[in-house]
Amino acid sequence: MKAVLLAGGLGTRMREETEFRPKPMVEVGGRPVLWHIMKVLGAQGITDFVICAGYKSEYIKNYFYNYGASNLDFTVRLGDQSSTVFHGSHDEFDWTVTVADTGDSTMTGGRIKMIEKYVQGEKFLATYGDGIADIDIKGLLEFHDSHGKTATMTVTQPTSRFGVVEIDDSGIVSQFREKPKVNDWINMGYFVFQPAVFDHLNINSVLEEEPLKALARNQQLAAHKHTGFWQPMDTYRESLLLNDLWDSGSAPWKNWKNQ
Repeated sequence: MKAVLLAGGLGTRMREETEFRPKPMVEVGGRPVLWHIMKVLGAQGITDFVICAGYKSEYIKNYFYNYGASNLDFTVRLGDQSSTVFHGSHDEFDWTVTVADTGDSTMTGGRIKMIEKYVQGEKFLATYGDGIADIDIKGLLEFHDSHGKTATMTVTQPTSRFGVVEIDDSGIVSQFREKPKVNDWINMGYFVFQPAVFDHLNINSVLEEEPLKALARNQQLAAHKHTGFWQPMDTYRESLLLNDLWDSGSAPWKNWKNQ
């Protein structure tokens, strides 16, 4: 099963980090956030990736093309790159990574439409390249297979950005609650799609607009509830939060042994 990773956006709300690199390549603990998402999936058996690159796609292409040289000792005869011999191994040796340049300004649905040829008519997972979660892939896939619909969308109840003040009927403050979870459910990515989803996509599609709304109208979209950890990296402040979790040794998403 392939995982399609949406990694082509401009990341305008993180201009401090994304002026020179795409947002999914902003680092958490010295590794791109995209790598962390792939490690979570890889540890659960999904090791075939299609990355929908766009803005500064060359950064992503170079990272994975040179992954061996960046992570291992090697010997090369200068003038003959084919002679390169890598020494040792790394945990990602079984990964297959396709990097597809889907354009700087293409919308999310259009990006998925452009990589249709790479998923080869099979069910596939798709998610955003900047949202880390301790997602249970087995549970997600079992839920998807159980309902027989075209699509599953993983939803969660996000944490409020602000603390809550509870006030009684007389106007007296009864307690404070620090950043509680909200009651509503929101889309957090980690979709599972049947090939029929491509019937709802075109090059100009915004996945979260008409395609998902059409699937919902036709009762072909189910919601898988995730109650564990999820944190998008939309802002510089959120990148600091993720780095703090990693540096403290308590990253909830780390489901693999080696760093």
